[in-house]
Amino acid sequence: MNPKKSWSWLADLFKGNPRPRLEHGFWEESRKGEDHHLIRTDCLRVPGDPSSAFSVFAIFDGHNGSGAAIFTKERLLDHVLDSIPPGLRREQWLVALRQALSDGFVKTDKEFQRRGARSGTTVTFVVVDGWTATVASVGDSRCILEAHDGTVSVLTVDDRLEENSEERDRVAARVAVRGGRVGRFCGCGVERGPLRCWPGGLCISRSIGDTDVGDFIVPDPHVKQVKLSNNGGRLIIASDGVWDALASEMAAKCCQGLPAPEAAKEVVKQAVEVKGLRDDTTCIVVDIIPPDHSTLFPSVPKKKNVLKSLISWKMWRKSPNKLEKKLSSLSTVEVTI
Repeated sequence: MNPKKSWSWLADLFKGNPRPRLEHGFWEESRKGEDHHLIRTDCLRVPGDPSSAFSVFAIFDGHNGSGAAIFTKERLLDHVLDSIPPGLRREQWLVALRQALSDGFVKTDKEFQRRGARSGTTVTFVVVDGWTATVASVGDSRCILEAHDGTVSVLTVDDRLEENSEERDRVAARVAVRGGRVGRFCGCGVERGPLRCWPGGLCISRSIGDTDVGDFIVPDPHVKQVKLSNNGGRLIIASDGVWDALASEMAAKCCQGLPAPEAAKEVVKQAVEVKGLRDDTTCIVVDIIPPDHSTLFPSVPKKKNVLKSLISWKMWRKSPNKLEKKLSSLSTVEVTI
């Protein structure tokens, strides 16, 4: 055994807070080939020190081509890590990470914009270091956390103009000054589809890329950092192909009791059964497991009735009181720029 790793484990045990074990799974069903993902479980805060390991899980949902999604997958992590000063202790590093994520998103966007390409991408980017998860996002992909007691919390912000009144007002104010508009597509005198920002016709307010939309759309991410209890939890990270079909609680419930690889596959399967494969549908499941547990959720779920899922989903979409984002049992820090 590596002596550094052994010493780190003993030190954590002495503190009464040994590091958790991570298990992850991935599954996708592709329609357009514009979804891309990143899974890195070998990152180190301190080069050569295994006790400083952390993991990165991300989904990039491209539109108008996959160029921005591929570019962001290749460059974003490096830009984030380059923005963190060297020599920081772990707690200092976690604090610096929040601003580094914002800086990394903006730098990646500027670098891609110089290429003059017109594609864009949403990003949901998750860093897991011990019991702490830091989530940065732009667009309408989503990351949820299911705590050990079954409580489901949404760790991202939906940037769709149709759903987010604050973002809609922000974009509308900037568009009005510059001669654009926020509205639905109009064909033959009939408005249809979701609210979009014109020029460009983008239906989300934040993304990386999208040079044809201009500065109405910004790359600055919403950043949330949560510290889990020692009971652990499950992260479900997915593109909108999942969330357009399943509410957050439904996605968590349909895969309870399954190990992470099977859980990711089940979430995608349920989403496709509910709405069909209309879009790229991608899911990453990450289990943060206490070191003295063999699994996170020992019970096996009952088979989900797809018809009931569809009815529940429609009722949830129409309800004025959608899922409350309950984070009361977690230690959280939220940064929105």
